[in-house]
Amino acid sequence: MSRPRRSAHFVPGANEKMLQKSLATGADALILDLEDAVTPENKDSARSTVAEWLRDVDFGAQERIVRMNSLDSPWWRDDLEGVLEHPPDALLVPKVNHGDDVVEISRRLEALEEEHGHEKGRVELILLATETALGVLNISSMVASDRVTALTWGAEDLSADLGSKANRDPSGRLLPIFEYCRNLTLLAATAARIPALDSVFVDIRDTDGLARECREAADMGFLGKISIHPAQIDVINDAFTPSDEEIETARELLAALEEHQKEGRMAFAFRGQMVDVPHFERARRRLALRDAIDHR
Repeated sequence: MSRPRRSAHFVPGANEKMLQKSLATGADALILDLEDAVTPENKDSARSTVAEWLRDVDFGAQERIVRMNSLDSPWWRDDLEGVLEHPPDALLVPKVNHGDDVVEISRRLEALEEEHGHEKGRVELILLATETALGVLNISSMVASDRVTALTWGAEDLSADLGSKANRDPSGRLLPIFEYCRNLTLLAATAARIPALDSVFVDIRDTDGLARECREAADMGFLGKISIHPAQIDVINDAFTPSDEEIETARELLAALEEHQKEGRMAFAFRGQMVDVPHFERARRRLALRDAIDHR
């Protein structure tokens, strides 16, 4: 793991004040939004502003992601052309319906990379894989491209596509169809050996609910979450950062493995539990994640 994406924070694509505030946060990545945060009449000016940010602003260690407009909009080609002179690290692609969408974007990116003298494949793709019902059904076809380096999911646009009255029950739990999409995103990402990022938590006042959902996502295998308010970032980072205790346990487990391997054993008792290969793999992943975070 070379780049942690514990927290990926949305920044409206034409709001200089919000950008400056976000640069001072601990977000691993900033998502410069050209889609939902920008009205149709402001698409061109927002795109120009984001292009200037990519050219002029020092983002430090923060990854630069641009959420482009969807392929069913009249703006997506202009988005690519507008930001590729000084390219972001990645594009967040909304409302992906099938693998052909990824192929089309990748071909256009390749042409623009060549035109501007950039390394082929430099710009990564992060896919919003469940914002349409068609996308849910075709999620496994989206991850064939080497450009796709992460998957995330979305309940709000899917709610609109389904005509749902809500996507959570009164207690705040996701309704079954949306929980299914969350789980499916994690499975598809894992099958493709790429990270999965959990979706936004829209109730910015419910810090306890956010923390619970983050802990659950981290326990399941998600490696990060998208934020929509600066106050959410530290809560998210904390949940997706292996604790000192977890790191100590992982190191002790792998040290014990080394000793038991000398005796030809790959399964043994550790702190009152039987452990074997899956436990060792989880320990190695925790150490790799913590190392990536410490060196971001």
